[in-house]
Amino acid sequence: VQLQASGGGVVQAGGSLRLSCVVSGNIFSINAMAWYRQVPGKQREWVADITRGLVANYADSVKGRFIISRDNAKNSVYLQMNSLTPEDTAVYYCYANLHVVPTTISDYWGQGTQVTVSS
Repeated sequence: VQLQASGGGVVQAGGSLRLSCVVSGNIFSINAMAWYRQVPGKQREWVADITRGLVANYADSVKGRFIISRDNAKNSVYLQMNSLTPEDTAVYYCYANLHVVPTTISDYWGQGTQVTVSS
């Protein structure tokens, strides 16, 4: 199982970016999917998550600016980031809680994609 994240880059404050993450491999089903971010020297921070039934939750720091979505048919999760600020600069990681086989649940992480917001 692999999670491949993409879409990071450099953007000016006030701009937007859209992150994508696709899960590949032998998968039975995917439960929750999420995005986290990490700044050097700090703990990884939860940003948003979304259930298989498309119920989304957001950290207060991104609520109203970021939108998480997923396409169950494509085993993919997305993060639309708007009104970006320099404080959003971080490496963003996608996460999935999934079944490889029906009786086993495991957590998987993507490799991270850098988002840099310039002032």
